[in-house]
Amino acid sequence: MTPEPTGHLRDRVAIVTGAGSGIGRAAAIALARAGAHVLGVGRRAEALSQTAARHSRIAALPADITADGAPQAVVEAATGRWGRLDVLVNNAGATAVMPLADTSAERVAELLALNVTAPSLLAHVALPHLRAHRGTIINISSTYGHRPLPGAAHYAATKAAVEQLTRSWALELATDGIRVNALAPGPTESEALAASGLTDTVVELIKQDEATRVPLGRRGTPEEVAAWIVHLADAAATWITGQVLTVDGGLELT
Repeated sequence: MTPEPTGHLRDRVAIVTGAGSGIGRAAAIALARAGAHVLGVGRRAEALSQTAARHSRIAALPADITADGAPQAVVEAATGRWGRLDVLVNNAGATAVMPLADTSAERVAELLALNVTAPSLLAHVALPHLRAHRGTIINISSTYGHRPLPGAAHYAATKAAVEQLTRSWALELATDGIRVNALAPGPTESEALAASGLTDTVVELIKQDEATRVPLGRRGTPEEVAAWIVHLADAAATWITGQVLTVDGGLELT
């Protein structure tokens, strides 16, 4: 039996994309524990079911958010089920190791479609509902949205775009009472590296290298990032908008 929520998000409604694993799964669980009803969205039905099984306030919606009509379907699923929308967490994204010598138009377009276009269209469709309830948008960037990443410049560029969208939307939507902020995690335990097509050996080497470069000496956990998503979604954060909060163990200082 799921315990009664104790947080300040009781009966709010949130959409979390990329909820099948990593930060997205942790965010869905944390928001539900804080009292919100959460629609977890992702491409993998089984993984989403595992997320939904963690809390009774999480519902799963398997969907490719880059597909035609998907943003509308996602928002309608949340508002149709719970009658409102208060929080949009644009977490879904892809990492791509792509040196300039290996760059192709197709891979650049795929990155932009998932990391920039899809969250933009979700925010567009969600806007009337967020206006109605003075809601909030939380975009997930990366510490590499504002520091260079040789060998993966296009990934870093998409996250830089997310950060600029955050600042611009915050100003644009302030008169509607909609807050827009971003989180920029550093290296965090997730399936992103494996999903990028790298071998297990290479993934492990990258993880070890990242841990040694983080001043706090380790990679982060999804739960550490999710805690800040809840903080930014909380109505108590009413004076915070247009900010990019870096959660990276001090990596951006190096």
